[in-house]
Amino acid sequence: MQLPERVTIHEVCPRDGFQPEERWIPTEEKIAIVNALSKTGVRKIQLTSFVHPRAIPQLQDAEEVATGIKREPGVAYDALVPNLRGAERAAAAGVEVWHLMLSASESHNRANGNRAIAETLAGFPAVIELAAEHGAEVHGGLAVAFGCPYEGEVPLAQLEKVIGEYHAMGVRHISLGDTTGMANPVQIYRTMSSLRERFPDCAWTLHLHDTRGMALANVVAGLQAGITEYDSAAGGLGGCPYAPGATGNVATEDLVHMLHQMGIETGIDLDAVIDVARRLRKTVGHELESRILRAGKVTDLAERVAA
Repeated sequence: MQLPERVTIHEVCPRDGFQPEERWIPTEEKIAIVNALSKTGVRKIQLTSFVHPRAIPQLQDAEEVATGIKREPGVAYDALVPNLRGAERAAAAGVEVWHLMLSASESHNRANGNRAIAETLAGFPAVIELAAEHGAEVHGGLAVAFGCPYEGEVPLAQLEKVIGEYHAMGVRHISLGDTTGMANPVQIYRTMSSLRERFPDCAWTLHLHDTRGMALANVVAGLQAGITEYDSAAGGLGGCPYAPGATGNVATEDLVHMLHQMGIETGIDLDAVIDVARRLRKTVGHELESRILRAGKVTDLAERVAA
């Protein structure tokens, strides 16, 4: 099996993990979590989303979080920017990497953003222009890339069409989301292999949710297809509001644990991430989906019981 020697993990708990939480997480706690994650060896952290506060009340303190963290050397901090107003806020907060977002299916794009895909795309050039003025890097995100909860399978041709629109705007880093956990390993391998061939000058990130327990298997398929960057959230926090009962992102500690067991480097201190996940469990006040928090590492051997 041909696998990469090293993988980059993009920690998205402060944005995607926190956004569905109903209980308010104090701003100072969000900042403390980001600061703790910054010391784990993670090299990319998504801080927040500059959406309207009414859309996601939990992230109404985006500016305070983005400007209040302690920035560690070697760590890139980014944020989701849904539109021009959000981009203006991100620029004022000094965020240097902006993530655009739309859905691969018309139904989900309307449910998530109340717009057709074409309307969402039409707003992106102004954001990209503003990013250039501020020296910010722009990445493109695509939700429900491997299956839509309303429409089912998303054809490869549809992915290529929307990614082609990003490409025409000059966006060369694309994140594909399995937003409601509908993907399977064969699908991931075939899709990513095809897209890498179709758009050879693009960098790719997989954003995998563990709704149906297939996220880690899908990571392995992505690795086989040559994908070396993955989103994850400490504690496995997150979840899509359009998939009732859905669990969140693949847990960072589960992902790091698996990769290290496979001999793949991440540069991340697994024990440090586990400590953050334990803190998160207290912060949100409920159990998390993390397997490692429940079962421990494979190196955590039990005491031998005498016969």
